[in-house]
This record gives sequence, C-alpha cells and structure tokens, in this order.
Amino acid sequence: MTEPVRLLHLEDAELDHALVVAHLRRSGLALQERRVDTREQFALALQQPWDLVISDYHLPGFSGLDALRLLRAHEARTHTGPVPFILVSGQIGEDTAVEAMRNGASDYLLKNNLSRLAVAAEAALASAASHRARQRADRELAESRRQLSALAQHLQTSVETERHAIAREIHDDVGGTLTALKFELDWIRRHSGEPAVKQRAAAALESVTQAIGASQRIMQNLRPAILEQGLVAALQWLTQRFESRTGIGCRLRLPDAASGPLPSLPAGVPLVAYRTVQEALTNVGKHAAATRVVVDLALTGGVLSLEISDNGRGLASADLAKASSFGIRGLRERAATVGGWIDLSSGEGRGTSLILSVPLDGGLPPPRPPSGLDAEEAEWTTY
Repeated sequence: MTEPVRLLHLEDAELDHALVVAHLRRSGLALQERRVDTREQFALALQQPWDLVISDYHLPGFSGLDALRLLRAHEARTHTGPVPFILVSGQIGEDTAVEAMRNGASDYLLKNNLSRLAVAAEAALASAASHRARQRADRELAESRRQLSALAQHLQTSVETERHAIAREIHDDVGGTLTALKFELDWIRRHSGEPAVKQRAAAALESVTQAIGASQRIMQNLRPAILEQGLVAALQWLTQRFESRTGIGCRLRLPDAASGPLPSLPAGVPLVAYRTVQEALTNVGKHAAATRVVVDLALTGGVLSLEISDNGRGLASADLAKASSFGIRGLRERAATVGGWIDLSSGEGRGTSLILSVPLDGGLPPPRPPSGLDAEEAEWTTY
C-alpha cells in the first residue's frame, strides 16, 4: 500500500499494543495507529475512517465480539464497506473463534503467535481492497444499466413522437391531396364525353382510392387512433384485422363481464399494451407458422396482464442462435416505461407465449427483470 495503514487497536495493555505495532512495522507496513481500551472510546473512534481494526478479546466490561458487532452496526448505519477485523487474544476458545468468523471477523490469533499477524493483516487488507473494487464495479455497472435503460425508454418515446408526427403529416398533406385528387378525377369521369377518357379516369379513380386506403392503414399503424375508443376496442380491431389479413385464427378473450368494465388505465398503459400485441402478432404472422392465436386480457390483483399465445412451431435451435435479435429487449424497455415487465416462454413444437404485466394503482410491484436475454427469446424481432 502506498498510503499508511490506518490502524485502530482495541487493547487495554500498552505493552501488548507495542508488540502488535512492532510486528506489523517489521513486515514493512507503514502505520497510522491509535489505541483505545473502552467501549466509549471505540465507538467514538469509529467516526473516523480506518483501514484495519485489531482487537483484544478480553477487556474490562467489554469483549472483542462486542467490538465486532459495534463495528458492523456502524458500517450498516453509515453504508461504508466492511473494515477488516482481526481478533487477538491471550486465550480464545474454538467456539468463540467460530462465532467471530461467523460475524465477519477476518482472522483470529493468539498473542503468543504474533509472527502470523503481519500475514493475516496483509491478507485482510487485500481482501477488503478486492471487496471495495467489486462494490465499485457493481455500482458502475448498475449506473450503466440505469443509463442504458433510460436511453432505451427515451428512444421508445422518441419513436412514438416521430410516428405521431409522420401520421399527422400523412393525414393533413398526403391524405388531403389524395382526397382532392379523387374528387377531381370523379368530376372528369362524370363530365367527359369521351368513353376512353371516362375509362382512364375510372381506373385512375380506383388507384387513388386504393392509395387513400393504404395511407389510412399506414396512419393507423403509426398512430393508433382507435385507442381513443379504449383498449378493448383497439384490441378487437387489431385482432380482427390480423385474422382477415393473415388467415390465422385470432381470438380475443376479455375479462368476465360480471367483474364490470375495464377501469380507466394510467397514461401510457393502453399504448404499451397495444404496441406489445401488435408486435407479437407481427412476429406470429412472420415466423410462427401458427394456425391459431389467443390474446387474453385480464385484470387480477391490481395487475393488468396481456398474454399472446400461439400454437406455432415455437423456437428451434436455429432461432436460438440469433444474436442480433433485439425485439424482446425493446418490448421489455417499452413495458418498463409504465412499470411493467415481459415474460416469454416457448419450446420447439409447443408454440410461444408472451405475457405483458403492468401493475396499476395499488397493484403489486414488478419483479426484477432478468439480467440478460434468455436464449429462447432470440427469435423475437421488432418490425
């Protein structure tokens, strides 16, 4: 160590203190040492930072185990890292030594065997330094994950904002222009006396009508205006449209009518639920080779859940090898924006089930999400 070791020595015998310090300095350790011999002095000394604590076991009205408990309690209150604690005594029983180690002591020594003290001290200091390094790395990793999660959520919000803006431009500019062009073509068709012109105008009118329909579908995908009628209506429209477009049977199961209507949902929840179902159905249509999909909406214990399950091929070994799939990560980050989480289960030939859970007011808190991407989730991609 480049800096002197700050040593707090709990010892009531001045001679024993001098022997401990001599052994440590003889090994090459530079020390800033302080001796205390009462509970009050020890508790007061803990207000300062120490690199190492060495304690006698037998003290007047006080013991080394009491000192260890005081030290660990102080660390818990102040959220400081554990300070190495070495118990030194003229006589210490095996039970006492075991209890000391169980309570977090770094080592224990007999006073008639201080030749091992320097080795024990250096090992305890190295272990403490390694522990602090791990704690620092854990804090940095947690902060990095927090920043990445915040960035992902910001990107999700930015994407929705951009979608909204594009949909508005399509509606105001493209949609308006196409509608005006449709009126003009219809006027030409009705007022032209040339059969060829009427035929060409009718064909152009049909193309414009198709373009208007396409622009409306694009706007609906970009900004689901159907959500203004409620989540249930939006899911009904989405599942019906999926079934008619793909030919895959799609059933929507809603909460029992006896339980009453779906309560008003917090801001952002309907859009997250809609996008989750939309992206799950997109993946089913592209990859699952399914013939049936069930979308199950439920509200239990203050938690809104949406399960999208299919009877498709599930995830095969080739699917699991895809390392560039980020869909499930995107779904999880989207769910996290409203305090929710995503669960995915699948097996080859068993279909796939994706569940979105969002706690509403008074609901259960979300569990900690998995730290990494499970292999079976690799197939899911965002479109």
